[in-house]
Amino acid sequence: MLTSPAREKNYAQFPDRQSFRVYLEDLRDPTARDRLVRIWTDPQSLDPARQSARVTREIAESLAVVSKALEAEGHQPEEVAMFLMRCLFTMFAQSVGLLPANSFRDLLQRCEQDPERLRPMVGQLWEAMDRGDFAIALETRVRRFNGEFFKTRTVLPLAEAEIGELRRAASYDWREVDPSIFGTLLEQALDKDERRRLGAHYTPRAYVERLVVATVLEPLRADWANALSTAERQKSEGRTDAAIATIRAFHEALCRTRVLDPACGTGNFLYVSLELLKRLEGEVLEALSDLGGQEAFAGLEGHTVDPHQFLGLEINPRAAAIAELVLWIGYLQWHLRTQSGFPAEPILRAFHNIMVKDAVLEADVSLARDKSGKPVTRRGPEGTEVEVCRYDNPRQPEWPEAEFIVGNPPFIGGKDLRGRLGDEYAEAL
Repeated sequence: MLTSPAREKNYAQFPDRQSFRVYLEDLRDPTARDRLVRIWTDPQSLDPARQSARVTREIAESLAVVSKALEAEGHQPEEVAMFLMRCLFTMFAQSVGLLPANSFRDLLQRCEQDPERLRPMVGQLWEAMDRGDFAIALETRVRRFNGEFFKTRTVLPLAEAEIGELRRAASYDWREVDPSIFGTLLEQALDKDERRRLGAHYTPRAYVERLVVATVLEPLRADWANALSTAERQKSEGRTDAAIATIRAFHEALCRTRVLDPACGTGNFLYVSLELLKRLEGEVLEALSDLGGQEAFAGLEGHTVDPHQFLGLEINPRAAAIAELVLWIGYLQWHLRTQSGFPAEPILRAFHNIMVKDAVLEADVSLARDKSGKPVTRRGPEGTEVEVCRYDNPRQPEWPEAEFIVGNPPFIGGKDLRGRLGDEYAEAL
């Protein structure tokens, strides 16, 4: 049995609960033999964070090139972001088998040779992914993805060089992309002011996990320990049905548990919370199987910890969209790594769990105008002129109900508040 300390008290099987045991039959697989050799000769090389951080940063660098080219052509940042996120999810889908292997990479390679093909071929592919239809470019029917990503299927025109950058990004194994840093790197790749320090700053996974373990996982583990102890006592008394009911009740409560990040950015804290709850759910389902075998799972089909439980508020529409993508990629990575078969269609669901919203101030917002009707401006923190807004009827916004709240504290305070946000916002707040 191989285990790795995820962080301090939070230990987990390596690489996951489905494959941490190495059986004699597995030694026929050169990958399993290589893993055993490296455990003794180079254990640090097995750290998944090392490989995923490199791959994630290199993908972000390619996306930054494409984003910069599209902005130079006059496309709006949000339009660029949504186009690239559709590309990214399609790359992920081909890596994990939701689309034929390397199919999107090969399509981009054909478009690289003839850029005029890009818009009709990729557009029709995304239409097929939305509906679960035949994709002409892939010459096969594809699964129905649905959700929100492919409802709008705008394909932005790209030159040969930029299509080449997308093709390079599609050549990576997206199973190695770490969602907990992917969102931040993607946001930087899409933000012209952040591009120059791509990957230079994000909340490290270790810090995020330390906070989420203390805030969310330890209380849930205490409840799980109580439930498991009760079930073991019930089983020892010959009441196996009652023991199964106890475990199922805890699983039901876990699937109702909601985690809120009221300033979620690109979703790092929510993704880590999702992964840790999925780990705990794996233990619960294993205990259920030990008690009653497959019969104990009757009625649980499709009932699982999933992205709808992870709620976010985010004032930046682009970051909010990235957070939703991060949650789905993380959830599907986990499912495909630990379950046999693919999730039921539609693969994606429009849960609307990430809301574009100011978490601390709600008001009737309008542009401030002078006596002649012209917009009033002020000098912003970067020295540029920004329009001044009025905040009438300021009030406290409603947050969605949740059992746990996680996230980074605000970065702005004290003397910086007026300078960064303006007098009008500060006074309304």
